[in-house]
Amino acid sequence: MLSNLSLNFFFIVPSIIFLSGLLGLILNKRHLLILLMSIELMLLGVNLYFILFSVLLDDIVGQMFALYILTVAAAESAIGLAIFSIYFKNKQLSFVELLIRARG
Repeated sequence: MLSNLSLNFFFIVPSIIFLSGLLGLILNKRHLLILLMSIELMLLGVNLYFILFSVLLDDIVGQMFALYILTVAAAESAIGLAIFSIYFKNKQLSFVELLIRARG
């Protein structure tokens, strides 16, 4: 089936993608677009794990669940970017900057 090296590679890549998204989420404090991209990276890492285990266990449910998550993530990004662009157009200030100013 799969060699041990390729199996380890398939387990490491989604972990790196997920952790890079988590790192972007933790380190970013001001930019809403980077926050949205970090969330998308985390969802992509989880989706790769769903697909990997679906193939290894010979079950289609993981692939269907990954497709569902991709659909929800695309809708979330579209709605988030629309809200961000309308708010920025009206206030000339991003929502994250407004929250930081309100805190201190």
